[in-house]
Amino acid sequence: MDHFSQIEFRCNSMTSIVYIISDIDKAIAFEWIAESLPSSKYTVSFILLNPADSDLERYLVNSGQRVTRVICATKTDWLRAFWQVKRILDKWKPDIIHCHLLTASLIGLTAARLSGVKNRIYTRHHSSQHHVYHRRGIWLDKYCNYMSTRIVAISKVVKEILINWEHVPEKKILLIPHGFRLRYFNRFNVSKVLDFRKRKEILNSRPVIGVISRFIELKGVQYIIPAFRRFNQRYPESVLLLLNAKGDYESHLQKELFQLPVNTYRCIEFEADMGAVYPAMDIFVHVPVDNHSEAFGQIYIEALAAGVPSIFTLSGIAPDFIIDGENALVVPFRDSNAIFDAMIQIWENDDLKSHLSKNGLKSVEAKFDLSLMINALDRLYQQCLVAN
Repeated sequence: MDHFSQIEFRCNSMTSIVYIISDIDKAIAFEWIAESLPSSKYTVSFILLNPADSDLERYLVNSGQRVTRVICATKTDWLRAFWQVKRILDKWKPDIIHCHLLTASLIGLTAARLSGVKNRIYTRHHSSQHHVYHRRGIWLDKYCNYMSTRIVAISKVVKEILINWEHVPEKKILLIPHGFRLRYFNRFNVSKVLDFRKRKEILNSRPVIGVISRFIELKGVQYIIPAFRRFNQRYPESVLLLLNAKGDYESHLQKELFQLPVNTYRCIEFEADMGAVYPAMDIFVHVPVDNHSEAFGQIYIEALAAGVPSIFTLSGIAPDFIIDGENALVVPFRDSNAIFDAMIQIWENDDLKSHLSKNGLKSVEAKFDLSLMINALDRLYQQCLVAN
């Protein structure tokens, strides 16, 4: 469904960029990009590979962006979706395509190459998952690496995997961390926070230990639950708040959760207003199981931007800026005892809570403001045009 027959486009001298994105419902980062790329330089359009309507599509339509949805639900849709994307690119004739997520990259990069698009970029959003869990997927990654002309790595660990594990020439890779409108997380609405706490029946619970991780093995939730069980024995009014609580490790984690006292945890599959979620937490915990399983981990940034004292393992983007005892507490991988000790250390030390909250916000403001990412993307797109 094409939504922009009525949209008047800018002059042909401007650079035309098509973002091709798959498997996304709501993604505020793409909303920010659509709003923030310099309109004096670029016309930005979107192809969304989704099974149905999405929050992102509705946002783009309502904001006047050119957006087309290509129905793509399973692998059986890939061939038809590929020809649809190619026909769109043949019509739009973009200067640059920029793909996000695996299905969009496989289909978009191939269609763009056959359509003669010289500048084919994809952002690598995953890290070592195919190497560790789904080795057949390595060939898909290598195919995307080959078909692209530039690759955006979102963290140093992703760049290292591309170079050392998949043998991509370093000159093809550009490191651009995600950027954020940090005020979205640190200027919260008190009434929305109270409403969230009331809806989840945690209005009078203290402390609230927050976790935002899918229920998959590599996220390390299986080490948080036993730590919280010990913590709850000392602080019976505490609650464990688990968001994005779904995934292929759910049955294992449910067995762990059943060992907790009744009404001491909440499992939430989806919450739209994350700006109300983080301020409802007293301590935030994110502990991936190794240094390479997390490609970025935007929740590292979001939690610190919201001023929540946090406990982390160093995975994804964390090694690039987290300092133990300064902007968070760092614990070893796969260590429930260390997580418990860190929970106690934060909750029983008001000075430490204040110190981590203040320094956490400062550290993300210095490195992850949205303007830094937009400027880096602008430089990348200009470099592509000069090279061609």
